[in-house]
Amino acid sequence: MTHTDPGEHTLGRWFVDAAARDPQRAAIDDRGVVLTYERLVERARSLSDALAQAGYGAGDRVVTVSGSSADQVVTFAACALSGLALAPLSVRLSAAEIAAQIERTDPALVLVDEDRAPLAREALELAHVSTPSARMGTAGAEAHVPRALVPRPARAPRDDDPLLILFTSGSEADPKGVVLTHRSCFWTNMALGQAMPIHADDTVLCILPQFHVAAWNVQPLLAWRAGATVVLERGFEPSRVLRLIESRRVTCMMGVPTQYRLLVEDAEWEGTDLGSLRLAVSGGAPTPPDLEEAWASRAERLTLGYGLTEAGPNVLYRAPSDEVHARGRAARPYPHVSVSLRDPATGLEVGPGGQGELWVHGPGLFAGYVDDADATAAVLVDGWLRTGDLAIADGHGGVTIVDRLKDIFISGGENVAPAEVERALEQHSLVARAAVVGVPDRVWGERGMAFVALRPGAAVGVDELLAHCRDRLAGFKVPVRIEIVPDLPRGALDKIARARLRRSAVALIRKEVDG
Repeated sequence: MTHTDPGEHTLGRWFVDAAARDPQRAAIDDRGVVLTYERLVERARSLSDALAQAGYGAGDRVVTVSGSSADQVVTFAACALSGLALAPLSVRLSAAEIAAQIERTDPALVLVDEDRAPLAREALELAHVSTPSARMGTAGAEAHVPRALVPRPARAPRDDDPLLILFTSGSEADPKGVVLTHRSCFWTNMALGQAMPIHADDTVLCILPQFHVAAWNVQPLLAWRAGATVVLERGFEPSRVLRLIESRRVTCMMGVPTQYRLLVEDAEWEGTDLGSLRLAVSGGAPTPPDLEEAWASRAERLTLGYGLTEAGPNVLYRAPSDEVHARGRAARPYPHVSVSLRDPATGLEVGPGGQGELWVHGPGLFAGYVDDADATAAVLVDGWLRTGDLAIADGHGGVTIVDRLKDIFISGGENVAPAEVERALEQHSLVARAAVVGVPDRVWGERGMAFVALRPGAAVGVDELLAHCRDRLAGFKVPVRIEIVPDLPRGALDKIARARLRRSAVALIRKEVDG
């Protein structure tokens, strides 16, 4: 079924063009089951036609409750060919949380994989919406699509049609649905491709869940545009990932620092052949220097990336060969991306070498939050995205992220960045992880409270850790209290759940006061 020509920046054509160049090339290796480009496009076109015949049209939203899979990629490609938006929800959430996101998305159709059917069924029962649903795959929606409740006419996708709706983690507030259009996905991938090209003979390992932006816009979509093979994993098991790198001759991958550390600490690390790997990107959280060094000793040095879902996500990167590498933790903007440091209070640009909130401009930015004009207006100002991150410019094109602005606390009139204190604590040989939050203080306004997880089998006293901090930090930055804990609470992609830590810190203080 043909509905006039699609926009020049629409992504459905990427799969079609790759299939035309090399139809028998493996597009996806899904747990050992290979899907060629020819078959991927056949399935996507068939599903696209079935969706149109069932009354689904451009502007409709399709929610999926599914693990990472070839079926979900087929669904994405079909949506891309039809002008529909795919909203993959996190299967790590509770049924009530998924129900809330279904309500927020207001989908025309919900598709579910077999493994998540009970979870999806409970969520749909809790959601106050009336929405057709079906199983994903060749035996599900690809065989029969339920009729749309509100039919739309079919038309070709346009550049400004929503393509992906991805929910932010919601660690500090209710999750918000980030709308990425075909155009924004096109340009964020063009930026990535110019900085870190992917070729048809590459094999890309995708270990991040498909409810996260990086599982699409950091390597996989670029790989499918190039005609490369993407190896999909549903979970993360370090030994298995190492075996996949060796057996599939993986050339490119992207992960978060915790995943890279778990690979280093795995018993199979030293014995695994990593020689095929030419590009390993680390993002989603700060990457400690010792982790970079561990990877550099065995494989390609990690390439660091910084971004956020609202930016598509690609904003800054630091490649091993980049000249800013020698100047500490600085990174540079991707091609097509402009950055500016602004005073958080006034929005005025700070001078060279100054510190301010990082603002981002470029064609890869999101179109807004789902049905939330106020939240969108709060972060999109005259075409610039306010990231909420505090950064420093070095005057040579390099930018260093300091911390989240909302994580900064003020002690005795001085700003304290938790990330700086955490880095100091993690320099102690027995500390595995550290997290610092600001807590109310009658004299200083706020003081830092640290939560520390030690390395396996390690034992160290709080006094020693405090002395360690005093040797490295100004007095007002030294935590007023350190709690040694078994582990740190984390949300999506290894990000510290600071809201939970703040609640724990306040509860500890109140308990002592009441006691």
